[in-house]
Amino acid sequence: MAFPPKKDHRIPLAQAVAMTKAHRANTAKGDPNAGMWPRDVFETLLAQPGAAGIRIYHGRGTDGAKHMVMVAVDATGDDMTSATIMEQEFPCPPLCPVNSPLAS
Repeated sequence: MAFPPKKDHRIPLAQAVAMTKAHRANTAKGDPNAGMWPRDVFETLLAQPGAAGIRIYHGRGTDGAKHMVMVAVDATGDDMTSATIMEQEFPCPPLCPVNSPLAS
């Protein structure tokens, strides 16, 4: 698989608000709207030899709860599955920001 070409991933706040609002409108009550990880999680993934990016998968725990699974990807865009893989985000809800337009 080829690594995707560079692109500008930035979007305006209004677009981000519309996208997160649409997600909340189409998500079952109690399902997470977001997940937060401390910086060291990303640094750990990206510090692995050969890491060129991070891929985030949607997953479910044994209890059926939705989670996100993060894995480093190499320069060819392949998952580095023999390296460290991360999960256990801090979910929103219940750990949601109070004043973010992305969460309201």
